[in-house]
Amino acid sequence: MRKIGLFEAKQKLSELVERAVRGERIGITRRGKLAAVIGPAETDIDLDKLFEGMEKIRRRAKPLRGTSIKDLIEEGRR
Repeated sequence: MRKIGLFEAKQKLSELVERAVRGERIGITRRGKLAAVIGPAETDIDLDKLFEGMEKIRRRAKPLRGTSIKDLIEEGRR
């Protein structure tokens, strides 16, 4: 991880963000001590797992027709 001073980081923020997008991690120091790290955003969302969970909820859900509010409240407590 490359380290850069806070003053220089302020001057080159756009460049540092671009480098982070490409996967680089950059340490920002203040008075010689590491204060923060700029790095790539985590975007690893497992859509298959997400949709699988939604499908499980859908299968458990009862049809709303003929269901009272009390029934829905009780279902939410389980």
